[in-house]
Amino acid sequence: MDWGLTRDIGTKALLAGAGTLLLYWTVTAVKLVLSARGINPLIKQFFTQVASGQVDGAYLLTTKNYRSHVNRQQFIRFLAGLQLNKYRNLKSGRPRLDDGQLILTVKLKSDGNDELPLDFTFVKVEEQWRVDRITKLAAA
Repeated sequence: MDWGLTRDIGTKALLAGAGTLLLYWTVTAVKLVLSARGINPLIKQFFTQVASGQVDGAYLLTTKNYRSHVNRQQFIRFLAGLQLNKYRNLKSGRPRLDDGQLILTVKLKSDGNDELPLDFTFVKVEEQWRVDRITKLAAA
């Protein structure tokens, strides 16, 4: 009798734990999706401006913090070094929250299956997302 009671309590505790974990995961996923709104249009705007030669417009999508560490000439040299003109497709990964910042890995793909992964770090400035860091990652 005691064994059956213990098993029933254990099963209920396990189900309650699984339900709590599922609820936590759902709340976290919804929070991430809601907080990431506005990132994809910003990425699109950034690359559209770079592709159309409006580098100053893309540069202004960055934070003051970024611009204090990377001047306009360094930004232009960085973009030139990426050789963005050979890439045609853009695929964004899953955003990650880290201490108020949102990090998104973007993969640019060429027609020849070359891939350029970039990590974009975003922060909110006056309720608008801005690029705070761009890091070139090693190709997988």
